Amino acid sequence: MKRDYAKEILAGSPQAVARLISWLEDEDERAYSIMEELYPHTGRAYVIGITGSPGAGKSTLTDKLIRIMRKGGLTVGVVAVDPSSPFTGGALLGDRIRMSDHSTDPEVYIRSMATRGFLGGMAKATCDVVKVLDAFGKDIIIIETVGVGQDEVDIVGLADTTCVVLVPGLGDVIQSMKAGVMEIADVYVVNKADRDGADQLNMEVNARIEQDIHIKMSGWVPPVNKTIAVDNVGMQDLWESILKHRAFLEESGRLVEKRRKQTYQETLRMIHNELFRLIRDQLSEDGRLDRLVEEILERKRDPYSTMREILSEWLDSTPKYKEAL
Repeated sequence: MKRDYAKEILAGSPQAVARLISWLEDEDERAYSIMEELYPHTGRAYVIGITGSPGAGKSTLTDKLIRIMRKGGLTVGVVAVDPSSPFTGGALLGDRIRMSDHSTDPEVYIRSMATRGFLGGMAKATCDVVKVLDAFGKDIIIIETVGVGQDEVDIVGLADTTCVVLVPGLGDVIQSMKAGVMEIADVYVVNKADRDGADQLNMEVNARIEQDIHIKMSGWVPPVNKTIAVDNVGMQDLWESILKHRAFLEESGRLVEKRRKQTYQETLRMIHNELFRLIRDQLSEDGRLDRLVEEILERKRDPYSTMREILSEWLDSTPKYKEAL
């Protein structure tokens, strides 16, 4: 008898969740019909992004936040994005050691994912995995990104509240991150605040906030929280800052608008990915793509007219696309 994975996930089966996530990571077509069934049951969870440079203490912060959430009776899902093994493509760190205390809690589900070369600090399947954990019934979903510095901005397309974690002692941190990850913070966290330079870093972040005209126009001024996560110092204040941002989004109607924009971008991304896959497979079937590449390299063709030619041919054969769907 064929297993009904969607039904099992909605009934609370962590084994079914694990299998579906593996299929999503492997781009197994069996996953997509299940996702279609689960989608009507999503949209309830609140998504928190934890991002920042390597060594900022993101995993420890996540661990302490989980403890606070569980004390409040909330169920939690965690997507911890790790660097990829160059040999297997799998997550190097596996399920985070720092969060191992929660591994026996049935109301906490932690999944490590490998980036597999996907940029932006996340894995390609992160968005879908968030939906799975949402349908699974988790109240809060935390996405902890891999830690790639100023390019780590894709989290803003998934998280309702994004926490940017900074630590003293990383040099000219504000200038180096200004053009990237510093721009997306809803909440700033100066972690390891017992280190020298913590007060200076705190002042630099606050000064940047005061000078940012976009922040002033947004109606929300990101708070700066000082924490020593390893000692559980400042964590309750951080959680309260996150709750205040959630209240701001809900009361102002911006949560709905934010999710509308996220859905818009996600839908375009899915269409783009599927069209790319179909055209790539079509061109690769008879080796045509290889021949075109050789002709372009030999300057017998140019990539611009080649692109228009392929698109024109493909658009004329839309019935094939309809059959593929």
